Amino acid sequence: MKTFTQKQEQQLIKNHQANFGKEETTDFKPVLKLMVRVGGNATWLLSELEPESRIAFGLCDLGMGSPELGYVSIDDLEKLGWQLERDMYFEAKKTLKEYTVSSRNMGSIVA
Repeated sequence: MKTFTQKQEQQLIKNHQANFGKEETTDFKPVLKLMVRVGGNATWLLSELEPESRIAFGLCDLGMGSPELGYVSIDDLEKLGWQLERDMYFEAKKTLKEYTVSSRNMGSIVA
């Protein structure tokens, strides 16, 4: 399975372009949710993607109880050999910052 659909990739890039180089950025809703299917409980809610470097921005949780906003290389995730799964039923109900607050309170991403 591809990490994300063409439509999701286009939205991630569009969000990145809207925020790139700006002091005041838009707090977008996550475009997709990725999880490690086997051998872990890492989760990512991603809202932006820089197309050349394939670096994504979002809420990252490696399963250690401290979700945080940050950047992740999509290429590195794919190379790690983890069985990534895209939550095909995920539909963001909140902005990324709202998910961050609730996830930090819970100790893991709840989406």
